[in-house]
Amino acid sequence: MEVILENTLTYLIVAVLILSVLYAYLKVHSSQSKKTKEKIKKAEEFGFHEPVSLHPVINEDICIGSGACVVACPEKDILGLVNGKGRTINASHCVGHGACFHACPVEAITLVMGTEKRGVELPHISSDYETNIKGIYIAGELGGMGLIKNAIEQGKKAVDNIMKSIDDKGSAKYDLIIIGAGPAGIAATLRAAERNLKFLTIEQETIGGTVFSFPRSKVVMTSPVEIPLYGKIKLHETNKSELISLWTEILQKNRITINENEKINEIVKHQDYFEVISNQDKYTAKRVLLAIGRRGSPRKLGVPGEGKEKVYYKLLEPELIHNKKILVVGGGDSAIESALLLAEEGNEVTLSYLGDSFKRIKPKNFKKIEDAIKLKLVNVLFNSNVKEIFDKKVVLTFQNGTEAEIENDLVYVFIGGELPNKFLEKIGIKITKKFGEAVLKH
Repeated sequence: MEVILENTLTYLIVAVLILSVLYAYLKVHSSQSKKTKEKIKKAEEFGFHEPVSLHPVINEDICIGSGACVVACPEKDILGLVNGKGRTINASHCVGHGACFHACPVEAITLVMGTEKRGVELPHISSDYETNIKGIYIAGELGGMGLIKNAIEQGKKAVDNIMKSIDDKGSAKYDLIIIGAGPAGIAATLRAAERNLKFLTIEQETIGGTVFSFPRSKVVMTSPVEIPLYGKIKLHETNKSELISLWTEILQKNRITINENEKINEIVKHQDYFEVISNQDKYTAKRVLLAIGRRGSPRKLGVPGEGKEKVYYKLLEPELIHNKKILVVGGGDSAIESALLLAEEGNEVTLSYLGDSFKRIKPKNFKKIEDAIKLKLVNVLFNSNVKEIFDKKVVLTFQNGTEAEIENDLVYVFIGGELPNKFLEKIGIKITKKFGEAVLKH
């Protein structure tokens, strides 16, 4: 009888412990779900829940709720857990690290480009980065991978694949011509030098590509990555100048020259080589790698007065601009960051945006612009469009039909860029629109 009582007591103690652990787990689980639901609601309210391009899609039938994806994601609040299942929160902030994809222990995550409603135009490329035109390859942002780390990796891998296809036949001067000197182009350049290829790199602007046109103090988010001819770099937060200085140092140390300020007008395929025609010269190559980015040319407003010298599409030296009345046009990260930088220099900054609220911008920028509005450092005019630009003023129209004139010295336009589709189509490269198409899946 005594043994039975002892066993019963032991079972009761074990049961209490199990129930205590279960209760604590369910309490944490419930609290976690509640917080994630609140974040999702807020993301939907501000338009952050809808993905812009590359983003994770979670198969809830497979997901076991380990939370490994949430921990692995380098960004903040992209993923969370609701009722023991992974859910996307601020999908529009996803920049395609792919860390969640690799961290999931049950392979429940797929990285997808575009959505069923929102398509993303991308050139057709194979798994080895070759386009439908045999011998022309694409790496980096143009192929949908805008993250610096991913662009660098693609630049290296594209050259590795090109190496396998090159032979000694043909009369071309170069083995490879790389077009673009952004992250993908520079990585490809260094890999080509490392592999002793006879190559040439051409950039229509300057080293850094689209990175160079970031506002000077803009923070560039990246993560540890292997750079050919250099080794591993660990840059979690850096600015544009530091990043470009590093690339320039590596190029100079290895005596590699890039043809800057040279624009490619045409690429013609011949039987066993390509003729690359720029605004300065003609070249021949066995292979061509396009690392030109997606922005192409800045999108214009298309209004009277836009051709004036006071209108710009880049902000390169904000620290040299003071005491000016400035209009910044746009509602994305570039527009927000530029407006904030100009306001810091004592300028009177007005931000014109056609939307009714800022959507799909980084959380840090959202907080900064909110604070700037409260402190009256930036005057934001939502639901507005530029009607006409004059020497000393700008006329704006609003969705309610009213107009306003504001005094103005400078105008900065950040409304995106025109995709280089015409250039690609002229070459013969197919452009397809991706509607929720898997880029990485198990």
